[in-house]
Amino acid sequence: MGDRLRRRNAAVTGAGRGIGRAVAIALAEEGANVVVNDPGVNVNGTGFDQGPAEQVAEEIRQRGGNAVASYDSVATAEGGESIVRQCAETFGRIDIVINVAGILRDRMIFNMTEEEWDAVIAVHLKGHFNTTRPASILMRQQRYGRIVNFSSVSGLRGNSGQANYGAAKAGVAGFTRVVARDLGRYGITVNCIAPGAITRMTETVPEAARALRVRRAISQARTGAPPPVEMSPEHIAPIVVYLCSDEAWNINGKIFHVAGGNVSLAAEETPLRQITKDGLWTLDELATIVPSHLMYAVVNPAPPPDDLEIPGRPRPPQEARA
Repeated sequence: MGDRLRRRNAAVTGAGRGIGRAVAIALAEEGANVVVNDPGVNVNGTGFDQGPAEQVAEEIRQRGGNAVASYDSVATAEGGESIVRQCAETFGRIDIVINVAGILRDRMIFNMTEEEWDAVIAVHLKGHFNTTRPASILMRQQRYGRIVNFSSVSGLRGNSGQANYGAAKAGVAGFTRVVARDLGRYGITVNCIAPGAITRMTETVPEAARALRVRRAISQARTGAPPPVEMSPEHIAPIVVYLCSDEAWNINGKIFHVAGGNVSLAAEETPLRQITKDGLWTLDELATIVPSHLMYAVVNPAPPPDDLEIPGRPRPPQEARA
């Protein structure tokens, strides 16, 4: 075991399985005391099982670490406060919050129900708020803290059939950037991971869609290295632990894409191109300059099929259509 996080106390949500489990174990291996939070729900958020959280906590204890289980849901303010309070009361204070908990209710937008939207937003986006707000109060008082959030390529670039999940994960990215500015002056860092890993959640996705998303995650995380042979939850944990260490004191408000052995820093959201005139643009001017300048070489992520009649789309020459 290492000692980078010795005497630090962490709460990890969604820690009963997958990425959360790998992160909780890695934190403990560096000396952190860990609250292993997981209500043991199914991938869609239904059910309840104390087993996963308790099993991970016991695994940490058997390895010589210190951990306790928590079964609260991050979807409620009471659940988030309870997780933070358990860490502070059990170990004396809270130094680290890792927000991994998540569920899936994938559905094309025209089939999605309000309940499916609300359930995913509640766990992912509101869940981040429900733990971060009470933790930030204590961390601000002690002038120290590490918060690591979890976004997704689905929110940063988009995946079909995940309007609820993608909206929540895009919100997490914005939440990270704003809260980092709120808390940085108090010695607290807030960063974010967009992971690519094979987990219980990804295994529920149809094979074709899963393969496409894996390729996209690899592409997003690549830094010139070959594609990773393996993309396990354990590959995500080291960068999370590093961001929680004292060595990462000046890394704040950043998003990292992580897949296999590839770790990349995401670009800030800044204007790509700009058109300017002294006065009001006319529609005729925009119809000319937007395609040739603003949208030059920009690919439509979901173009309509060639045989669909689209108003405004140039028709192919007669001989090509024949």
